[in-house]
Amino acid sequence: MNALYIFLGMVGPWQWIIIGLAILLLFGGKKLPELMKGLGGGIKEFKKATKEDDGEDEKIEDKK
Repeated sequence: MNALYIFLGMVGPWQWIIIGLAILLLFGGKKLPELMKGLGGGIKEFKKATKEDDGEDEKIEDKK
């Protein structure tokens, strides 16, 4: 965390606005909702996979 903070510094509101505008220019207004939907689906799949992985670890420990 500290190394990331030192590398990026503090990101203020103006930097977030600039980042948002750059993303909007790169992907366009029509592609942005589709991009966010895909990102949300990817996060959901990742969380699901980590939950399933935790369950498998508990099953292995129970067998020992």
